[in-house]
Amino acid sequence: MGRTVVDRSDDLMAVVGTADRTAEVASRRRRWLPARTPDMAVPVGYLALAVWLTHRQWGPPDRLFHQAGDQILFEWMLARAARAVVGLENPLWSDALNAPGGVNLMANTSVLGLGVPLTPVTLLFGSQAAFGVAVVLCLAGTATAWYVLLRRRLAAAWPAAAVGGLICGFAPGMIAQAGTHLHMAAQFLVPVILALVFRPEPDGRVRRHGVLLGLVVTYQVFLGEEVLLFVALASGVLVLGYAAADPATARRLAPSTAGRIGIGALVAGVLLAYPLWFQFFGPGHYRDMPFHAYSYQLDAASFTGFARQTLFGDDRPPGLLAPNPTEENSFFGVGLLVLAVVVTVRLWRRPLVRALAACGLVFALLSLGARVRLDGTATDLPGPYRLIAELPLLDHVVPARFALVCAPVLGVLVALAVDLWIRRAAVDTAPARGRWHRPLRLVGPAALAVALLPLVPTPIRTVPSRPVPAFVADGAWRAYVPAGRTLVPVPPVTNAGRSPGMLWSARTGLAFTAPGGFFIGPRAPDDPTARWGAPDRPTSVLLRWVADTGVVPPITETDRRQAVVDLRHWRAAVVVQGGLHHGEPVRHTLEALLGPPGEIDGALVWDVRPLVD
Repeated sequence: MGRTVVDRSDDLMAVVGTADRTAEVASRRRRWLPARTPDMAVPVGYLALAVWLTHRQWGPPDRLFHQAGDQILFEWMLARAARAVVGLENPLWSDALNAPGGVNLMANTSVLGLGVPLTPVTLLFGSQAAFGVAVVLCLAGTATAWYVLLRRRLAAAWPAAAVGGLICGFAPGMIAQAGTHLHMAAQFLVPVILALVFRPEPDGRVRRHGVLLGLVVTYQVFLGEEVLLFVALASGVLVLGYAAADPATARRLAPSTAGRIGIGALVAGVLLAYPLWFQFFGPGHYRDMPFHAYSYQLDAASFTGFARQTLFGDDRPPGLLAPNPTEENSFFGVGLLVLAVVVTVRLWRRPLVRALAACGLVFALLSLGARVRLDGTATDLPGPYRLIAELPLLDHVVPARFALVCAPVLGVLVALAVDLWIRRAAVDTAPARGRWHRPLRLVGPAALAVALLPLVPTPIRTVPSRPVPAFVADGAWRAYVPAGRTLVPVPPVTNAGRSPGMLWSARTGLAFTAPGGFFIGPRAPDDPTARWGAPDRPTSVLLRWVADTGVVPPITETDRRQAVVDLRHWRAAVVVQGGLHHGEPVRHTLEALLGPPGEIDGALVWDVRPLVD
C-alpha cells in the first residue's frame, strides 16, 4: 500500500536514517511474507471480530439485539429497500405501513445506502440476515476505512494504523449504536470524506476531488444525515484548530480546500435536491421532533467509566451515566484518556495533534448537554450545548451523540503514538543504544494494554422475540385479504415493542399492508407537528392500554361501534393476534369488541370483512 510521508516531529526526522537501516534488517528476516500481507490481514481481522460480536444474531429467528424495537425498524427499512429495487418503486415513500396514510421514508432513517446494495441478501436470506450483515459491514467497514486513511495519509506503520482503526471502528459508542442504529454506525465513508476535504498539498485536481466529494456526501445522506452533520461540524473545528496552530500552512491550503468543498456542495446539491425536497416538503413530512433532544445527554463521569458491552463493563442503570444503552457513546476509561493526554503533550508541536485535541474536547463538552451531570447528579454548571441548542438542524441532534466524534480523535492520536513508539523501538535495537534502552521498549505496549484491554468489546446482547405466526409467515392470510385491504396486527399501535406488525411485515418482505408502525410522521394531515407513528384511533389506544396493563376494561356498545369505524378507516379485512405479553386480556377485549376468533396456524384471526363491508 503506497504511503505519503507528511508532517512528523522534528526529533523523529533525526533518526530516520537509523530507523530505515534497522527496518531493512528486519525486512530481510520476514521475506517469506508478502509485503502487502498486513494490509490484507488487518481488514480480515476486523471482519472476524465484527462477525464474532454479532454471532448471537446468526442463530434462530427468535432472537433480537437488546434494543429490539430499533432492530425491527431497521429490518423493515432493509426489506422496504429490497422491495423498492425489485418492484421499481419510489424508495422515498411507502404505504405498506400507516394505512391509509403511508410513511415518508426520506424523513425517517431509511438507510437506503445499505438497503439497496444488500437487496440480494434480503431477498435470499431475509431481513434478519440482512440486518446482521449490515451491522458487520458498519463495524468492520468503518475500522478498515480508518486503517486505510492512517496508512496512506499519515504514513503510519501498519500496527499503528491497525490499533487506530480498531478504536475508530469498535469503540464502545460504535458497539452501542451498531446493534440498534444503523444510520449512526454506518461511518465507513467518514474517512473518505475527510480525505477528500483535507489534502496535504495543493494539487491540480481540485475539480476531480470536488466531484468525488459531492458523490460521497450524497451517498452518506442515504446512510445517515446525522453522521454527515457531525462530519461537517468536526471538519469546521479541525480547520479552525489547524489554522490557529499553523496559520501559514492553513493559508496555503485554503484555496484548494475551499474549491473542493464548493464543487462538492454543488454536485451534492444537484443530486439531493429532490430527495431533500421530498423529506422536508413531500407527503408525510413533519416539523420539529416528537421528543426533546436536549434531554439525551451524557454524564461527565461516563468518560472514565466502562460501557456494559465491554470486558470491564459497568452494569449500573443507564440513566445514571447515559440516557439509554444505545447511547453509551463515551465510556473510554481512565487509561485511554490518560494515554491521549500524554500523547497530546508529547506531540504538541504537531499542528494536527493540537487540532485533534481541540476537536475532541469541544465534542466531549457538547455531549454533556445544557446542564452538566456528574455521577448521576445534576449540577448547576452550564454546558456549552446550550449555545447551539436552538440552531436549525442542531436542535434535532441528540447531545449524547456528539461524543461519537471523540472515538476517531482518540484513534488517530493513539495511532500516532504507536507509530512513534515503533520507530523509536527500531532505533533502540541498534547496538550503540545499549542494553538499558531495551526495557523501555516495553513501556509503550504496557501503556497501550492498560488503556485498551478494559475496552475490549463483548458480543452484542440479545433478547428473545416471539416468532411470526405461521398464518402470516406462510401466507395463509392471503385468502382473507383482498387487494386494497389491510391486515391489522394486534395491537395496531405505534411502538414496535408493543405491536408485532412491523416485524411481521419485515420478515415477510412487506407482503401485506397494515396500519400503525414505528416511524416519525405528522400529527394529522393538516398538522405537520411531529409524532411517533400514526395518529391515534380510539380502538388502537384501547388495545394498547390493555396490552400494557393486562386489565380488561368494560366494553360498551359505543366501543363496538367505534371499533367498526376504526376498522373501516384502516380498510381492514382481518385482525390478527400472535403471541403477546398480555395475550389473554387482549384476546378477551377483542372478543368483546368483535366476537370469537378463529385459530388458524398459530394465530387468532378475526375476519372483519362482514363488519367493515
